[in-house]
Amino acid sequence: MKILLSSMALLCLSVSHPSQSTPEPLIWAGCGITKKAFMAELASTYEKKFGTKIILEGGGATKGIRRTADKTVHLGGACRSRIEGHAEEYGVSFNPVAWDALVAITHKDNPIKNITLAQLKGIYEGNITRWKELGGPDEPIEVMTRGSKNSGVGRTFRHLVFNDHEKQFPSSYVFPSSAPLEIAVATNPNAIGVTGISSAKRRDVSVMTLEGKSSDFENIKNGEYLLYRPLYLTYSVTHPRYKEIKKFITFAHSRTGRDIIKRMGVVPYLDAIHLVRRQREQWDNLRQ
Repeated sequence: MKILLSSMALLCLSVSHPSQSTPEPLIWAGCGITKKAFMAELASTYEKKFGTKIILEGGGATKGIRRTADKTVHLGGACRSRIEGHAEEYGVSFNPVAWDALVAITHKDNPIKNITLAQLKGIYEGNITRWKELGGPDEPIEVMTRGSKNSGVGRTFRHLVFNDHEKQFPSSYVFPSSAPLEIAVATNPNAIGVTGISSAKRRDVSVMTLEGKSSDFENIKNGEYLLYRPLYLTYSVTHPRYKEIKKFITFAHSRTGRDIIKRMGVVPYLDAIHLVRRQREQWDNLRQ
């Protein structure tokens, strides 16, 4: 009888106090540069701390923005801002989380290690076509470009360097995303390409200095390296799980989150918020 009563008591206890279910995962989609810069590490730590898994998908900045707009994912990653006139990007909030930089990359055996802004423009406009014009070997410069003008790298590069989002580049080497472009540069001694430093430093390539400045943490944070840009988390405030989405964004900006971003070699956005004003002033002066 005692055994039966004990069993019944345990059954009642289990019914009245069910074990807590595992939270439904959040889904993130977006650019590979943002994923490498901070998202993978933040997601891993967040899951350990709060128990919510974050599933990471790729697809690029445009996918990250537009899939948060149609609510097929909870969070997006973007290395560009909204494109005005594109209704499929309306209703999306952009939260800047970190500062990244665009860098020119070449094959590791290329002897040219520094480039000026004027030289970079000349190469992408087709006015500088051989490495000897930069002091290198008498070989053709083979320019690697992104296929989409709306990609995070493509749009930001056109904006910062040419102030023209529709700028055409004369190139026979066109890639759908940053990863295959970086791999192509790593295997082609005559190649040059532009990508994000967070992604480039994980490849076996040579990262060029720009105007004599390297794209290291301090130079990006201080604005001494010119081609810096924000990396965003995108989301919809009308998503049914908005409170959970906001909780992750708050974590990304917390001391723990910022320490993770720094450990990855990336500048937390709040640690260099002065760059918003500085970048505008720098590029106004350069364009004048």
